[in-house]
Amino acid sequence: MQHTQSLCENNRFRALYARGKSAAAPSLVVYARKNRLKTISRMGITCSVKLGGAVQRNRMRRRLREAYRLQESQFAPGYDIVIVARSRCMKCSFAALQRDMMELFSKLGLLKK
Repeated sequence: MQHTQSLCENNRFRALYARGKSAAAPSLVVYARKNRLKTISRMGITCSVKLGGAVQRNRMRRRLREAYRLQESQFAPGYDIVIVARSRCMKCSFAALQRDMMELFSKLGLLKK
């Protein structure tokens, strides 16, 4: 089973926002770009202060991280990915988050063939 590393550096987030491909759903936005590490993907999650207090934002990050982890075997390796939570995701069920994430990853061509 592959393991995705965390994307932590601010300059990598900025590069993805500027030069990465993006796809949006009412609850999420996903930015993706190929990285130089052919076998490892890196993933970061951002939640705006508009989503609520720290407890709500951290809960949303945990839910998104788990949704990604459960589907990770279906994703092609070698990408930097940023998932941006929108305010609507706070009201979504976990299944709806997973479905939206898979649709966006499919649109961006991040699924294994």
